[in-house]
This record gives sequence, C-alpha cells and structure tokens, in this order.
Amino acid sequence: MLGDDRFWPAVWTTVILLVVLLPLQFALAMAMSMVITSRLRASGFWLYVFLLPLGVSELGAGILWYSIFVEQGWLNTVLQSVGLIDRPVIWLDYREPWRVIGTIVVAEAWRSTSLIVIILVGGLRAIPRDYLEAADVFHAGPWQRMRHVVLPMMRPTIRTALIVRTVLAFEVFATVIALGGTGTDVLATQANRAYTEYQDAHLASAYGLVILLVSLVAVGIVLVALPTRKERGE
Repeated sequence: MLGDDRFWPAVWTTVILLVVLLPLQFALAMAMSMVITSRLRASGFWLYVFLLPLGVSELGAGILWYSIFVEQGWLNTVLQSVGLIDRPVIWLDYREPWRVIGTIVVAEAWRSTSLIVIILVGGLRAIPRDYLEAADVFHAGPWQRMRHVVLPMMRPTIRTALIVRTVLAFEVFATVIALGGTGTDVLATQANRAYTEYQDAHLASAYGLVILLVSLVAVGIVLVALPTRKERGE
C-alpha cells in the first residue's frame, strides 16, 4: 500500500476534504438550524426544505452535480445567460485538481449537511428556555447569546455532530467517482480500485484499516478538544 503511487495523493485529498468540509458544513448547518428553531413565520417549512437532499443517494447527488458542473451544464448556461462569462468554464478540469476538489466540496456540502442539521436542531430545542430568556433580560446581543449560552449548552450535541461528519468524511466515495472520475483519489476510492482493478483483497483491506485508524484518531481528537462538563470535572 505504501508503495502505491496513488496512496499519498489519496491521503492528502481526503484530509483536504475533511479540513474544508467540516467547518463549512458546521457553519451552514448551524445557520440552517437557527432558522428552523426560530420563531419566524413558516420556520418549520424550512425543515423539510433543508432535509430534501437526504432523499438523494450519494451517487445520485454526484450525478446531479456533474450535470451542473459539466462544460455544457446548468452552471455555465446560467452564467452565460446573465453575461458573467463569455464561454463555458471547464469546472471539471482534471489538470487542475483544486477545481475538481472544489466541486466535490460543494456537492458533499449540499448532500450531507442535512444530517448535521438534524443533530443540531435537536440540541437547540433541548436548551432550556430559561437560559435564553435570561440572556434577553441582560440585553445580550446575538453574538453574546450564541457564544455564552447557545454554544456552551450545545457542546455535547456539537461533539456528536462533528464525530458523525468526521467519520463520514473519510468514507466519501460515490461523489468523488461521479465528479473526479479516475483522476481524483481518496482513500475510499483507492480501496475500491485495489479490490476491483488490482483484484488484491489484501491491499483493499489495508486501505480499509487505514480508513478505520484515521477515523478513530480524528474521533479521539474531537473528544479531547470538546470535553463535556462532567469530563472537565464541572
């Protein structure tokens, strides 16, 4: 496995996706969760809108976004119609891996952010109203309310959401295949290639063990970085 020319590129691409997706999806999911749990009119309607991507499989989402980013796809058509570009942009240019990784990030953010939203909505609704009303009494601003009330109360929920998303980030597969083809590798696609193309079950198992180990290490980092009050002795 270590002698495979595609091993380290697959590792770095996997890490890049994790580093970019995790904060991006958490920010999006928190904003969406705040909309759902707000007292705004029809806020409950947005719950169903935000959860729609969960009804699409990973491969289906990849194909959908491929039709958007392909040279003659929806994105270039819209950009040309409004005059922002003169000719189609090759978004899936495999000579520019950063551009392909960007399309994968967008597709994954659209597909799996809903899962984090479900977890965060549960955490927001579990916050006692007394704490939020106390913040209003002391005239706390939106940022103070978020920093001193919402985020501390949601620490266990946030930790759960980060763990789930971190583990799933190491398992991204079909979206990469649909958008990146054979030119973009992550650990999961390498495990599949080892089994199907190389027909080497031992090599595929080695990749599977690497995915397991890095997932455990990442989960351990999250657990240490976000201890609960009981773990901190409070």
